[in-house]
Amino acid sequence: MLRPLSLAAMLVAGLGLLAATWPGAADIPCGEAPDILDDWDVATPASVGFDPAALCAIGARLADPNAPNLHSLLVIRHGRLVYETYAEGRDERWGRDIGVIAYDARRLHDMRSVTKSVVSLLFGIAFERNAIKDLDAPAIGFFPEYADLATPDINRITLKHLLTMTPGLAWSEGGPWFGPTNDERLMYEATDPYRYVFTRRPIYAPGTRWEYSSGATTLLGAVLQKAIGRQLPDFAREALFEPLGMREVEWITLGNGDAAAGGGLRLKPRDMAKIGQLVLAGGIWQGRRVVSEEWIRQSIEPRFEGWLPMRYGYQWWVGGSKVGDRSVPWIAAIGLGGQRLFIVPSLDLVVASTAGLYREADQGYYARAILEDDVIPAIRDAGAR
Repeated sequence: MLRPLSLAAMLVAGLGLLAATWPGAADIPCGEAPDILDDWDVATPASVGFDPAALCAIGARLADPNAPNLHSLLVIRHGRLVYETYAEGRDERWGRDIGVIAYDARRLHDMRSVTKSVVSLLFGIAFERNAIKDLDAPAIGFFPEYADLATPDINRITLKHLLTMTPGLAWSEGGPWFGPTNDERLMYEATDPYRYVFTRRPIYAPGTRWEYSSGATTLLGAVLQKAIGRQLPDFAREALFEPLGMREVEWITLGNGDAAAGGGLRLKPRDMAKIGQLVLAGGIWQGRRVVSEEWIRQSIEPRFEGWLPMRYGYQWWVGGSKVGDRSVPWIAAIGLGGQRLFIVPSLDLVVASTAGLYREADQGYYARAILEDDVIPAIRDAGAR
């Protein structure tokens, strides 16, 4: 449970160890982002159209003794980091309890399935480099070692079907983690996780029915490695993380030693927010083209009904919020436990949050409530520039 704090104390607690090492850190106004950590451009909330007092109220929400286990919230507008707060809370590292952590801007956090959206960006980079030439190519074609599995049904599953989570294979990962039919756990425990996915029973024609599947993303990670000829973390570092100035990244690995493409990333919240700003800017980070604009457009196009009322693109969610009398569309990356990355093009806005709500049925409510009840209502100007 988060300790109740005054707004001024909330900032100091949020900065954690940094407050002791930065001269004058405790004098930074409530929630404003210090600019000496990395290459984020920072600004005051008021300078980008926010009511500062309304944003500061978010600190009170995090500090409420009845509040859930939220760990961080960052707000970016017009490409500038304008609000940033952290809190103490219990957390896990890939399902292992790591105790109560006093979070600050320097600490890595599980991204869980936000990782899937990052893999989509990497896939787009590989496609732009012509390492992957055809999204309609059969996925099994990248695995000659599985020639024995290449049945007519499996041959019909394309890379695009994996990107949209529509391969048509029987898959279940929404039940108890240690349940006998949890395909996600069974895949992670398998000696060969890729073979495990391909051996699931075909039950729908590919491309006709969406079913949430970490198995689909796991295969995408393997395809990337085979197409690029490098391990996924190495490719990600060169193609995406270094261009974004992301210097500390951790990947949880599968049983076979490969990076867990379906949910294994651990990032700093500031770096998580960079992913959102990259997508908002159409693949550009601080003037540098990192991902093609066309791939961004294709990735966030709503293609299938997902967890209603949201829809699904290439490993990205598409939805919207009702705020007052207006409808506000957004794109999102969503991870177990309350990891959320909201991208709101009409408001030129990115909101990133982390949490430790891994076993809460309503874990998705809290970050979305902050977006809808605090952040968007705090905007006082017309919207995008």
